[in-house]
Amino acid sequence: MKHEVILLFDVGNTNTKIGFSTRSEIGPSFVLPTDPGGTADSWGLRLLEICKVAGYSPDEIIGGAVSSVVPPMNPILKSAVKRFFSCELSFAPDDIKLSIENHYERPWEVGADRLVTAFSGRLISDSENLIVVDFGTATTFDCVVGNAYMGGLICPGVLSSTKALSSGTAKLPHITLELETTVIRPGKSTADSLNQGLIFGFAAMVEGLSERLSGTLGGEVELIATGGFATKIAEVCRAINRVEPTLLLDGLRMAWFGVKE
Repeated sequence: MKHEVILLFDVGNTNTKIGFSTRSEIGPSFVLPTDPGGTADSWGLRLLEICKVAGYSPDEIIGGAVSSVVPPMNPILKSAVKRFFSCELSFAPDDIKLSIENHYERPWEVGADRLVTAFSGRLISDSENLIVVDFGTATTFDCVVGNAYMGGLICPGVLSSTKALSSGTAKLPHITLELETTVIRPGKSTADSLNQGLIFGFAAMVEGLSERLSGTLGGEVELIATGGFATKIAEVCRAINRVEPTLLLDGLRMAWFGVKE
């Protein structure tokens, strides 16, 4: 009898995060560049190799759940999983229904990633008012009141801001985004000035925008951070209450299995 193991895909504009999950927990995850120019075979072979590294055999995989903001990737992944794993992929929110009300003015415009993280945040939070901040290609703020997704904000991302600085200015050094201190002070070198400006700048943006949003949501909010830079920025950001690195994958897991935390 097969174990109930599913593939999870977070298909973003820059990278695709691939994870494994049972009903109760997220397993190992891997990140590949998002490549809609690839073929179903090329992606299928990569997935087989990832399965091997993760310690799973293909016949253990019973299905998969996908959050995608890159539509050309969808049929490629669907065909790859069908051919190499003999099972089907389900896409949120079309195939996998999320138990959260979508109050966007045009509901179909909301990215799947934003809805899944809002849904996931709602399931793990006891707070009536919730903001999920995702530090991805863009920095997104998604607001939840009760069981309703209220919309949010889309701001520049940490990496896109970093690339814009380094590509547009010839004399700037390589930006590491590593801080020598968690206390802001005047940078003593160009690299230090850049790193502090970006990390503390995004922390201040989160603090300021979350304070403004909380007033419109009806009071105190819990702020959950996720995405690649969440842990680093949380070290210097007073507004972040908790960091959940696998929030989106957990949302896909809970939606696919029908789990209620």
